[in-house]
Amino acid sequence: MTVNGVLDVDNNATSNATRTFNYVDVTVPAGYYDGLAGLRGSALRVALHNLIKNHTTHSYAFALTAFQTTDVKPNGKVWDMYSDIPGGTPPYEYNFNQNTDSGPEGAGWNREHTWPQAWFNGNAPMHDDLWNLYPTDTHVNNLRSNYPYGDVGTPTTTTQNGSQLGPCVSPGYGGTVFEPIDGYKGDLARSAFYMSTRYFNEDAGWTSSPSTSGANLLPWSAHVFLNWGTSDPVSWKERMRNGAVYVIQNKRNPFIDHPEFAAMIWDSSNVAAVGDGPVGPAVELAQNAPNPFASRTSILYALPQRAGVSLRVYDVAGRLVRTLENGGVKEAGVHAASWDGRDAAGAAVEAGLYFYRIDAGTISATRRMVLTR
Repeated sequence: MTVNGVLDVDNNATSNATRTFNYVDVTVPAGYYDGLAGLRGSALRVALHNLIKNHTTHSYAFALTAFQTTDVKPNGKVWDMYSDIPGGTPPYEYNFNQNTDSGPEGAGWNREHTWPQAWFNGNAPMHDDLWNLYPTDTHVNNLRSNYPYGDVGTPTTTTQNGSQLGPCVSPGYGGTVFEPIDGYKGDLARSAFYMSTRYFNEDAGWTSSPSTSGANLLPWSAHVFLNWGTSDPVSWKERMRNGAVYVIQNKRNPFIDHPEFAAMIWDSSNVAAVGDGPVGPAVELAQNAPNPFASRTSILYALPQRAGVSLRVYDVAGRLVRTLENGGVKEAGVHAASWDGRDAAGAAVEAGLYFYRIDAGTISATRRMVLTR
């Protein structure tokens, strides 16, 4: 990108200022999910399986190259969910050439199978699927081992970014589990939903685990992932990764494009099907005012009916900056929130582009705003 004539804070105009960046198209291709109307439960899972099966495969070694576009931070570092702290300062960061097989925490990173390869006997294409592979700190990767994900009670081990290993307190299981930090629980849940759908009825010979039977999630595990997906909505990071993986594998993760699909398949109390939509008008999220703003801005939103509301501010990298509404129930009507340009710790954030997203019931909407200083 080359920019001319834009004024900086000292009113100096740019002249042929250049910036190189990786462009990722996060747009869902038109018609990609056509034909799903009215489906729910197993019928929806089968339809999604048929949509995303037979992805373009690559080698396990290729993941080292793929991560440079699928899991790269805006600063060019490796996006490791076991060390990163969204909206905060991570204890350490990695360059892409710091790949290693062993060492203490902070010594290097490796490729982790979030659905452990022992659960599918290390066979392809599961072994090499980028929706099962993420770059993670080598030590924490080994610490997690083949333990399932779950909610930890009293941790036996806590990593430097706050991830935990310990006895499970999720109803239905009491063994050892690994719990990532809240900011990445949704990412890992939606990867698990992808794996369970992509390999549905392609799991002959798979080994069962404390949280799975073949490619099927056990009820307690599905319940954990549903909760994680709700508490940690789809981030800009996930949308960018979905677009980048789509370029490589030519298939998408449906649970990032349509996170509501998870409840339609795994929540036995859910009665909604694809295309049902909300009753009445949609949630209205107004443009913040003033915009741009220097110290404080107001955000109005209108609810067609009573609903739990989350309103969050994210930076351009998809990291959570501030939570303005944290899931509390609001009555139908117009409501207002404000943001003072500070993060959750009260520190003033840098000037730039930010996104604010509302989640009300099953409806979500996102807008952009600009903070100046």
